[in-house]
Amino acid sequence: MRVDLRVYAIVYLEVAGGHELPDLCRMLAAGGVTLVQLRDKLSDTRVMVERARAIKAALGHVPLLINDRVDVALAIGCEGVHIGWDDMAPADARRLLGPDAIIGLTINSPERADATDLDLIDYAGIGGIYGTTSKVTKNKPIGNAGMARVIEALHRRKPGFLTCGIAGINAVNAAPVIEAGADGVSVISALSLAPDPRTATAELRQVVDTALAKRGRA
Repeated sequence: MRVDLRVYAIVYLEVAGGHELPDLCRMLAAGGVTLVQLRDKLSDTRVMVERARAIKAALGHVPLLINDRVDVALAIGCEGVHIGWDDMAPADARRLLGPDAIIGLTINSPERADATDLDLIDYAGIGGIYGTTSKVTKNKPIGNAGMARVIEALHRRKPGFLTCGIAGINAVNAAPVIEAGADGVSVISALSLAPDPRTATAELRQVVDTALAKRGRA
């Protein structure tokens, strides 16, 4: 499945700006978000399934991925999952979800890019690009130069393989991420904590679309 990574929102309760997640996702969809991932590390499975199902309904045509939880993705029939390097192996996720699901993987080094079977996943989330307060991480930001090296490693093996930059990205600093080779940006706080998430999404979408057009990818 071809994935549109241009404005890829990650949503979760702890960083929702006081909104219920379905309401937040409805605003993001109205602003032009192209992909949404639900991250939920705390809820019981039944609660997470109910929330994910409500988010899927709120998003309409916008694809929804679940972070880590293949079981939840299967339960609600959403488009797929995003998995981290230490989560379920891509081969197992693909076996469970089938050939048409979207599966994304976090990759933060050329070595991991070289070690990944790119036929099993649809895109790589690369980062963290900038510093972020949305997620606790022990790794230092790799910056756009570090991301470019990962993209180069991926494209050496599979030209045109889709990538997005992750962490600390907003409308002010998104263009350099695209200029460095990413196909989109993955964002949390810049959208979820914005006074008007719909407007913030539209502004970020405009920045990304303009940068992609300059690169000849629009």
